[in-house]
Amino acid sequence: MSTNKQENTQQSQQERHDKHQKRQQKVKESVDAKVAAAQTEQGIFQVITGNGKGKSTSGFGTVARCVGHGMNAAVAQFIKGMWECGERNLLEKAGVPFSVMKTGFTWETQNRVTDTKAAQDTWIQAKAWLADDSIDLVLLDELTYMVTYEYIDLDEVITAIENRPKMQSVIITGRAAHRRLTELADTVSEVRNVKHAFEAGIKAQKGFDF
Repeated sequence: MSTNKQENTQQSQQERHDKHQKRQQKVKESVDAKVAAAQTEQGIFQVITGNGKGKSTSGFGTVARCVGHGMNAAVAQFIKGMWECGERNLLEKAGVPFSVMKTGFTWETQNRVTDTKAAQDTWIQAKAWLADDSIDLVLLDELTYMVTYEYIDLDEVITAIENRPKMQSVIITGRAAHRRLTELADTVSEVRNVKHAFEAGIKAQKGFDF
């Protein structure tokens, strides 16, 4: 390579470096400003909704993160109680208490009376956790369905969340979260369905889907 070409290449690389550095400096300034502004300390209420796969998995991941920091978490599980749950197998060994509805999917049971009672029994324990300041995080897995089916009163859910201990965080998962829940939440994530193996006839896999 000629001397001129080497100089031009070095100059081009330096220009790209300088431009990158300026862009990243602007990003850093923006992030630093947001960090400086975020000084309120309180528990976070998050709703994870949408038709895509991974809502419960995301909630359980946050439970694992909480426990990994030596903090206390509790899980109320609705809808999926008849399935073996890999996350429950693991987290119970780590000391996380579970309250499980245990009736299975509502389209399998087809019994509103027994489903309502099972949902209410699980909700009673969940409410106790939502009033317990020793619990740092409460996961209400698939609670959105219980509100939609009117097995659990929406006003009661909102009151329990609003009156929980200041530093306690709450996660609700499930499709079609009620508008009042998303409006109350500090963080809302919507999981969009692009493609799902089940729709292609692939059976749910242990260790991956449950």
